[in-house]
Amino acid sequence: MSEQAKSDVLFDYPEHTRVGRQVPKRRIIDAAKPGKQVRELLTRQVEKIVWQNKLAPETLNLPATRSVPEIQIFRVSLKQEGLGDDLSEEVLRCIDSAIGFPILFEVIGADNQVRLVANYKRPSEAQAGKWVSVGDFFASGWQPVEAERRVLPVALNLGVLYEECLRHLMPLPPRSGESMVALLERISQIRAIERELVKIQAALEREKQFNRKVQINSNLRRMRSKLESLR
Repeated sequence: MSEQAKSDVLFDYPEHTRVGRQVPKRRIIDAAKPGKQVRELLTRQVEKIVWQNKLAPETLNLPATRSVPEIQIFRVSLKQEGLGDDLSEEVLRCIDSAIGFPILFEVIGADNQVRLVANYKRPSEAQAGKWVSVGDFFASGWQPVEAERRVLPVALNLGVLYEECLRHLMPLPPRSGESMVALLERISQIRAIERELVKIQAALEREKQFNRKVQINSNLRRMRSKLESLR
């Protein structure tokens, strides 16, 4: 899963948006049709999945948009039997792909700690009724379930609300006029360069020949300059 956001955030969803309905894991498996490994991970890691809230025109008094007709809030509680305190991204993507709407996840881990997790989801341009997840998942830090929550961002419609919620989780703010898809692409490029820099630095430390060190250092400076231009 992607690095956590710079600031922790949990949203306070109005009571009239509450659903509170448990979703059987079998229903997720039947809808997403994951492979054996992901099915086993879901069974081992997840205690229960609850459809916690529904943000929609009839529950939030905000108009829908074509790309965001509703926003679902799902709470995923993890088992505590020595399985760590986080949910594998493969399981998260499995649950996400089973639900045909944008989702904000609240993952409940060890010691009753919670984190907000989400990625950008949009309708498929190639197949009606299908949804496509774009880019990585982003997550807040862990907080007590009882931690203070902030009110939902002010928005004119559900599309704007969805993007504003996601931006609270992202490690970079958008540039002026930058779309959500463009911001996601910029973050993806930054992470690719960061991974490449680790490899180049390791190669520099291993290299013994002076001429090769000069070449690697030049490449290192070029990549760092490109990284700064994207931040």
